[in-house]
Amino acid sequence: MNKDSRIFVAGANGMVGSALVRALGAAGFENLLTPSRSELDLMDHGAVAAFFEDQRPEFVFLAAAKVGGIHANSTYPADFLLDNLKIQNNVIEMAYKSGVSKLLFLGSSCIYPKLAPQPLKEEYLLSDYLEPTNEAYAIAKIAGIKLCDAFHEQHGFNSLSLMPTNLYGPNDNFDLQSSHVLPALIRKFHEAKVSGDDTVTLWGSGKPLREFMHVDDLASACLFLMEVETNFRLVNVGSGEEISILNLARLIADVVGFDGKLGFDSGKPDGTPRKLMDSGRLHSLGWRPSVGLQEGIETTYEWFQTHHAG
Repeated sequence: MNKDSRIFVAGANGMVGSALVRALGAAGFENLLTPSRSELDLMDHGAVAAFFEDQRPEFVFLAAAKVGGIHANSTYPADFLLDNLKIQNNVIEMAYKSGVSKLLFLGSSCIYPKLAPQPLKEEYLLSDYLEPTNEAYAIAKIAGIKLCDAFHEQHGFNSLSLMPTNLYGPNDNFDLQSSHVLPALIRKFHEAKVSGDDTVTLWGSGKPLREFMHVDDLASACLFLMEVETNFRLVNVGSGEEISILNLARLIADVVGFDGKLGFDSGKPDGTPRKLMDSGRLHSLGWRPSVGLQEGIETTYEWFQTHHAG
């Protein structure tokens, strides 16, 4: 990419997309195509085709997706599968047909089997059964990876699939019914502190281990991988560090300033017992994350207070 390249960030208003826009802007890229959902419905094939024909982007970051936590994925599996398939198929197909120089497809670590060996390596894809609570979303993302691979193998299309670990940061979803665990805990502890509650209840046992990465680190990795030449078609993007949900909750409680007790709702699912990414491929290319977990939670809580706290 050069500074005047036409760059399409699909999903520019979401957490990942907005981080990409910030990173691209900071790096001096000014010719950014960032249509909102009301301006471009990525599930509308005709609209996407017209957009590519009219705007002629040279590089595409495909960060648009329908996302949510365990509750949302379990409740609306058809929506998660169908909507994500439509978005991916339209953007990837039209990127190829319009002659895009390179496309980066953003997936999720949930593509890997529930009980795959740890840490998760790219070659574990499709080696066993998926975690049932987010199977529909995972299947859609796997289809996106395979579509990129198919266009590369059949037509030589320059595309790369990135599988980020659990992300958090500015513009995250803090809705308790549809968010992921870290932003949900920030909101729970904040509201408990404000209302004077003495207990915050966690879903499940608190024992599952998770890896978290600040979204600005993902954006940094995306810019790096858009410009580097590699034969890899699938690359994990993670921090390399894991923490139990219980210890994560304790860390967030400390950052928020909640000094009450923690409870556990054993009737709620834990999800995958452990999920740590092997980011060796990415590290071998020369990239490393820079935002520590406590620092990232502190800045994310500041953002939450500014934009969500009443």
